[in-house]
Amino acid sequence: MEQTLKITNVLADPTRYYIYQHIVNNHGDVSVQQIADSFNIHPNVARLHLSKLEDIDMLTSDARKTGKGGRPSRLYRLSDKVIQLNFPYRNYQLLSRIAIQSLMTLGEQGKQALYETGKVFGEELINHQLALNSKSIDRIAFAEKVNMLKNAAMIAGLSPEIQASEEEKKIYFRIFNCPFKEVTEVEPRTICSMHNSFLEGMFEALFDNVNIVELESMISNCATCSYQASVLI
Repeated sequence: MEQTLKITNVLADPTRYYIYQHIVNNHGDVSVQQIADSFNIHPNVARLHLSKLEDIDMLTSDARKTGKGGRPSRLYRLSDKVIQLNFPYRNYQLLSRIAIQSLMTLGEQGKQALYETGKVFGEELINHQLALNSKSIDRIAFAEKVNMLKNAAMIAGLSPEIQASEEEKKIYFRIFNCPFKEVTEVEPRTICSMHNSFLEGMFEALFDNVNIVELESMISNCATCSYQASVLI
C-alpha cells in the first residue's frame, strides 16, 4: 500500500507525468538540462521531478563524463521495472503464463493457434483505425496508412518509431517497448513469433501485398525490435 501511495502521489503532478511521457517518446537518455529546456523550467526543478520518478522505479540513471571536463552529467532513462496499479488486485500476467503453457502442451498445433490468433488481433487493431476513416481502404494514401500503422502501434503500447519511403514503398518499423516482455520468459521464441504474426496482421490489413523482414530483436539483446516492410506492387 505504501508503494502504491508513493506512485500515485508522484504521478499526480501534471508536469511530472508529462516529463515521463516525454522520456517514453524520446527513445533514449535525457539530461536534466534537456528536460529543463523542453518544459521551460529551472534545472533544479527538472532534477527534482526526475529524482521523484526514479524514487518509484519508473526511471533509472547513471553519471557519465561528457568529454568536456567538469562533473559527469547524470542521464535518465526508462526503468526495466514494471509498475502496475490494480484496484482491486488483478494478475493478468499470471493468467497469460497459464494460457501460454496450456497451449504449449498441444505442441505445434497449439503454437500455430497462438500465431493465427495473434495475427487476427493485429488485423482487428488496424480495422478499428480504418473504421475511423470515412474513405474505403483503396482510396487511402500510402502516408495515411503509415500514420494509421503508427497510431495502432502506439495504442498497442509498442512505443514505435516509423520511417517510410513512398517512392520505394518501404517502411522501417522499430519497437522500443515489448508489451509481452515478462511473458517471454515462459516461451521466448514462441512469444516473439506470435508478436511477429501480430505485426503481420497489422501490415496485411493495410497493404494487399507486403513482405516483412525482421532486422533486430530484443530477444537477441538488441535495443529494439526492428523490421523492414516492402509493399509489393
